[in-house]
Formats: sequence, structure tokens, C-alpha cells
Amino acid sequence: MTDDVLFLSGPQVTRLLDADTAIASQRAAFTALGSGAADLPAKIMHPSRFDDSVVFAYVSRLSADSGAVAKFGSVNPGNAAAGLPTIHAVVSVLDPVTGRLAAVMDGAAVTTLRTAAASAVAVDALATPDSTDLAVLGSGTQALAHVRAIARVRSLTSVRLWSPTPRHRARAAETLAELGFPAAAAGSAEEAVSGASLVAACTLSTTPVVHGKWLAPGCTVVSVGSFEPTRREVDTDVLRRSATVVVDDPATAAEHAGPVVDALRTGLLTDLVGLGDVLTGRAVARTAPGDIVYYNSVGLGIQDAAAAWAVVRAAKGERR
Repeated sequence: MTDDVLFLSGPQVTRLLDADTAIASQRAAFTALGSGAADLPAKIMHPSRFDDSVVFAYVSRLSADSGAVAKFGSVNPGNAAAGLPTIHAVVSVLDPVTGRLAAVMDGAAVTTLRTAAASAVAVDALATPDSTDLAVLGSGTQALAHVRAIARVRSLTSVRLWSPTPRHRARAAETLAELGFPAAAAGSAEEAVSGASLVAACTLSTTPVVHGKWLAPGCTVVSVGSFEPTRREVDTDVLRRSATVVVDDPATAAEHAGPVVDALRTGLLTDLVGLGDVLTGRAVARTAPGDIVYYNSVGLGIQDAAAAWAVVRAAKGERR
């Protein structure tokens, strides 16, 4: 490491962390987590008493040759109405030997890319090989990123998007036309989800937008917006119908993931499977093609650590 500190803007992070590199970083993150090789302190998620924002802080370390990474930021749901990103953050990267500051980068870009890439890793591990039709709940930055990332691990043939504002979902469908497969705005959440083999919920909803009765046999559901106990993108029937409930980290999900917290409290759910355990072969999520599998991601510091170091290495490679 040199003494120079890297300062990387959002556009620079996005350029350096292409989809395949991001997916590889998240596969490494969850593999390290599943094998017990990563440092993962508990994260902080603190709802504000003043408004509907949430402040968060993550610290983690992926490996001996990559230093600690910290992310600090906030979720501001009201930004969506103004057409602004709902998540803003900053990521700090420390030298693995000296602990000196090595890089500071835009945390919103890191979060967007690593969250979607981790969902792609989950889809690749959990979904049937012939899952090619995707339903997306949400039409913002994270929804678009999910379509692009999932398209790297499955040969998508169609995408149906729904969000509460018609012009937003129509605009999102138009934006995705660049990917070369049909993308259409659905008139309702049920219309989007019904018959889909893949469902990605990318909202900040506190009430379910995905209902279990809509799910087709063999469906894989990914939820990234149920990251605190008050947020529930899926209803109880989704968990009831699922053969397996997979989470990014069982201990973290049991404390933060709204639908999981409720299911554990009521006794509907007694067992959680970590995505890292699936990747390392310690657990099996799907035993039959017709199984419904639910994956709830609340976000982990290890994801930021893996993504941030991928960005740092790419940036240093360009400097050589």
C-alpha cells in the first residue's frame, strides 16, 4: 500500500466495480462468511426520532490481506418522491497491516452495486436453472440494479415491474429496454408476481407487496427492503409456503429482518439457513424443482468490505 489515500466518487466506483466483479466480490464475501473466515461485528440500524430516516453503521473485515472497512450512512425514504436516491453513505477502507486510511469512497454506489450483486449470487445458488422470467417490485435505483445483476446469472426472457407510481414503473421499463429482453410495467403487484419464477422485492415498504398466494411453484423470492423490524415486503404466507428461508446471516436477520422477526416470534419459523452455508455446501436450500425458496437480505458489513476492496484493487490496477 502507498501513503496516498484514494478518494473515489460514485461514478468512479460504478466504473471500477462492473457487474461481474461485483458479483465475484459478493460470492467471496458469503463464502468467507459461510466458512467462518470473516470478521463480522454486529451492525447498527437506528431509526430517527425526528423523521422516518434510519442511520446505519457497518464494520467488517473480509480477510488477512484486506483491511477493515467501515460504512456510515442513512436511509431517507422521503427522497424517493423527489427522485433522489434513498440511501447515502461513505465507506472508509483501512490498510490491512498498518490500519492507516487507504481509501474513502461513495457508499451509496457501493451499497447499490453490492446489494444487487449479492441478490444475483443468491438467485444463482437458490433458483432453478430454467428460471428466466423476473418480477420486480420497485422501480428505483435498486430495482434497476437488480435486473442488471440477475441478468448476469440467468438468461432472462422477460421482466415485469410494478411500483405505486405509474410513470415511475413505465420509465423503469423503458430504461431496461437496453438489456435486450422484454421489460414491461405491470398494472398491479399481483400481475407482476403471478407466474414468475423469480421475484425481487426492492422497496422500502412497511406493508407486504408480495403475497404468498401469488407465488408459482418453484419460485425464488428475493427481498432486500425488509432490513429492519418495521419493514415487511412479503406477507406471512410467503414464509409459510417456502420450503426454506435463506438469509444473509441468521443472527443478523433474527434481529433486523421484519418478516423473519415476526415468524420467529410467532413460532411459524424455527430454522434459518445462511446463504454462505449454501455456497459452501453446509446446507441445502432447494430439494425439488417445485420448492418455493425465500431469501431475505438485510445487508452486511462483509458485503461492503468485499466490494470496497474490489474497488480499491481495480483503482490501483489502473494507476499502474
